[in-house]
Amino acid sequence: MLIYELMIIIVATKLAGEVASRLGQPSVLGKLLIGLVLGPSVLGLIENTEILKEISTIGVILLMFIAGLETDLEEFKRSGRAGTLVGLGGIVVPLGFGYAAGAVLNMGTLEALFLGLLLSATSVSITVQSLREMGQLNTREGTTLMSAAVIDDVLVVVLLAFLLGFAGGDVNLPLLIGKKVGFFIAAILIGWKVVPWLMKKFGSFHVAEAALSTALAICFLYAWVAELLGVAAIIGAYIAGVAISQTSFRETVTHKVEPVAFSIFVPVFFTSIGVTAELSGLDASAWGTAAFLSVVAILTKWVGSGFGAKLAGFPTSSSLAIGAGMISRGEVALIIAAIGLENGLLEPAFFTILVIVVLATTIITPPLLKSTFRKVGKS
Repeated sequence: MLIYELMIIIVATKLAGEVASRLGQPSVLGKLLIGLVLGPSVLGLIENTEILKEISTIGVILLMFIAGLETDLEEFKRSGRAGTLVGLGGIVVPLGFGYAAGAVLNMGTLEALFLGLLLSATSVSITVQSLREMGQLNTREGTTLMSAAVIDDVLVVVLLAFLLGFAGGDVNLPLLIGKKVGFFIAAILIGWKVVPWLMKKFGSFHVAEAALSTALAICFLYAWVAELLGVAAIIGAYIAGVAISQTSFRETVTHKVEPVAFSIFVPVFFTSIGVTAELSGLDASAWGTAAFLSVVAILTKWVGSGFGAKLAGFPTSSSLAIGAGMISRGEVALIIAAIGLENGLLEPAFFTILVIVVLATTIITPPLLKSTFRKVGKS
């Protein structure tokens, strides 16, 4: 069954990506939409099994690892202030309007706050692929997006811990914050001092693909520890990529990891987003709620992050492009939704609606990015 599904995913994503490119859209848009077609909502050829979820996780980890390898560290450092303003704007506005939307939908105070927090989440994995296709990943706008995503992830997780504490969850907030701060300090120090030594020591072994194997081991270690300490695995993978990008193995690792990632793992990740949506059985009211929340999710993140970029000194065209890059909620929002479901902050019936919202924000991001980045520098 797995072999059959992988065959379908690989062929379908390549064909869909090619069609999207010929229509003038980022290929990632076609890959996302084909997941919806292949999943239970349309053809039912692909099931959302645990093994596919695991392969999908590896896919997004490798995607962010490659983004780290391709990051210009000096530009990333310079984008710190801008990334902070974009990240804060992308939390404050969705949080406030998300809470208001929850009140309109007759949610309780904690449930409405949770909805606002979920809409504040950001996943730039789709944005990363779109920026790579457009050659914009190492621009000032691209590095600001990456910086903002890291800040967004940390703040949302900390706010989630506060909310779970109020909801009666067993959360030790000082310990939670300490673990996150400790992770970033250790990750940066190890990336600076230890990773280059590891790559030089083990990457030169006279065995097949020693450098690639060492780099992947470091990537997965960073991702695993990040997940263990409550930081998203994709952030750990990104930091690992940045660390290895500072070594002499950067080109070798990038050249060799891309075929591994983009032949199997990344296509499964793109497809899995559409496969998670089970749209059959939803009534008109549910679709109306999903449409309402999708509009709120798209506009609040676009406006909030875009305003943060404007405060940081970006022109209007760049601010709109950066805001668009922060719209996708992706797998990060799905994880938060699952936490809310587990802790009674989200009704089971509402979970499916939020999956549709996440899917809508993810699908709209690639074409919106392409449209807005065309205008960068023209205002």
